[in-house]
Amino acid sequence: MSTATVSGPRKNTKSRSGPRKSRLGWNLLGLFVFVTAGFPVYWMLNTAFKPAKDAIDPDPSLLPTAITFTNFGRALDIADFWGPVGRSLIVSLTVVVIGVVVGMLAALAISRFAFRGRKVVIVGILAVQMVPLVAMIIPVFLLLNDLGQYDRLTGLIITYLTFILPFTVWTLRGFIVNIPRELEEAAMVDGCSRTTAFIRVVFPLLAPGMVATSVYGFIQAWNEYLYALMLMSQQNQTATVWLGNFTTKHGTEYAPMMAGSTMMAVPIVVLFLLVQRKMAAGLTAGAVKG
Repeated sequence: MSTATVSGPRKNTKSRSGPRKSRLGWNLLGLFVFVTAGFPVYWMLNTAFKPAKDAIDPDPSLLPTAITFTNFGRALDIADFWGPVGRSLIVSLTVVVIGVVVGMLAALAISRFAFRGRKVVIVGILAVQMVPLVAMIIPVFLLLNDLGQYDRLTGLIITYLTFILPFTVWTLRGFIVNIPRELEEAAMVDGCSRTTAFIRVVFPLLAPGMVATSVYGFIQAWNEYLYALMLMSQQNQTATVWLGNFTTKHGTEYAPMMAGSTMMAVPIVVLFLLVQRKMAAGLTAGAVKG
């Protein structure tokens, strides 16, 4: 009896230590990922607020020794800042609106309707996303030049839609597939048309996924550099190309460049803070089906 009494708690202790070790391992892994992903952002902020001479120190300090705001003034004075930022906002917001509206309709058609060539369309969407952007620079340039859209914001918007729209369609399709058809059918039995059933039943459930897709589409359009550099002149440059003004024949001004990068990150941060709840719901949508 005594042996049984002693061995019981030992088994419980071993069974409890297993989940604790597993939880500790996952926490350490999450901490490692957080530090790895967050350190570049921290270093950008650290360089933006340190004196310019400290930014080029061959033995930089991990913690800032002095804080200054002169780098931000230098970033605003070195070239026009608000013009490129305004153009980037116009292009990114327009691409997101068009991409989400058209992508939602295309994703709905692929998910809810059976038509000839449906699988070909799905495979085509995946294939388009696999094509490297650099491989399409010359064809896009020639096409926009023939259409009279070179060095125009409309031409840049059309170009961005070529790689953001397939991403939007594929992402929204995943959200729509996880919404049961029975909800629409029940609404149609109650007297709703297919359009009304979609607006009243499917659209509210799809809204978090649309927000999450919109944020990622906005980030892609906002951070795009290659096409903005090749298709736009210096007078119509976007915010990402504007950062190239800090590299001259005399060298690179790293501190003002990091200050400009910090100011460029503000719209993304503000957008994320405004839609963080909807975005979190969109990222978890479809995790539990039924």
